Amino acid sequence: MPQVTADAWAPVPPETAFAVSQTTGEVRLRWDPFIRRQQLVDAHRPGKGVHTLTWARVGPRMESVYVSYRPPTSVGMTMVTGPWFFASFGGGWRFTPETVDGVAGTRASWKYTYSVRPGWLAPVAHPIGQWLLGREIRARIAAFTRACEDPVVLAAVAVDGPSGP
Repeated sequence: MPQVTADAWAPVPPETAFAVSQTTGEVRLRWDPFIRRQQLVDAHRPGKGVHTLTWARVGPRMESVYVSYRPPTSVGMTMVTGPWFFASFGGGWRFTPETVDGVAGTRASWKYTYSVRPGWLAPVAHPIGQWLLGREIRARIAAFTRACEDPVVLAAVAVDGPSGP
């Protein structure tokens, strides 16, 4: 299956980076360029087994489920239902401590794995997916690293934990 990956460094500890990545509501919309709307379906906080509905800014909607939730190191999700062209879609985000130029921080590494349908479309759709999803994941992780320095986002995760206000 095709994969797209991106990584970036943020000048915050893994606990903070993880919490920023799991914000919801207005805090999430403040930083995440991919999401137009997102809601947890069957819980008030993210966690393993929790379902989410996400509406992308470009239109499609996806229901996904957390298949792993390991603060502050990693989170993984897989598509339950989504756009007709995805046969499967999953994402994993990892957070590891890393010092850069003497500053302690976190290396965020994000990966999306997907396949398309119908299968005969794969030779054309996979390269398009690599380009499009690659662009999206790079923009998203760049926005995430900016959020890790945004006083409003940092105040929200410091006060309210990973779900934000």
